Amino acid sequence: MIFKTVRLAPIHNRDDFSCGKDLLDSYLKKQVNQDIKRKLSTCFILEGEDRTIKGYYTLSNGSVPLEIVPDELKKKMPRSYADLPTTLLGRLAVDKRFRGQRFGETLLIDALKRCYALSEQIGSMAVVVDPLDAEAVSFYEQYGFIALESGRMFLSMKTIAELFKSA
Repeated sequence: MIFKTVRLAPIHNRDDFSCGKDLLDSYLKKQVNQDIKRKLSTCFILEGEDRTIKGYYTLSNGSVPLEIVPDELKKKMPRSYADLPTTLLGRLAVDKRFRGQRFGETLLIDALKRCYALSEQIGSMAVVVDPLDAEAVSFYEQYGFIALESGRMFLSMKTIAELFKSA
């Protein structure tokens, strides 16, 4: 089977998507189009040959307060920045029908590649996620995300660059 990650479009059937988490399902079915229209986020889907949505993620600009980043990184940042520019990986979900096929990892890697490429165009020193629950925290920890005081998690662009150089 062939899968590709593309921007969400009207041809994609959002109604059939279910990851089992109401917040993520409802977002895709009811809110995502408004956020895209308002330029609040973009949404990418993992699309199968039949245009089924296997999973999705959203990206937007964001920032984190300098005071909550890890000390080793804080020392390297100019004190003139109260907030550091980041890219927010706002949502990431895989349809229940396609679990166990590493699509979550596929989506995360695609998102990190996009974020890194964007960081070459605009300032973004890290990718930040807001894990929904302990399962999400565990997922992101596997890929090197670090917990911040705020409950958010963080992966620096420097770390992302190293991941892709070694791959």
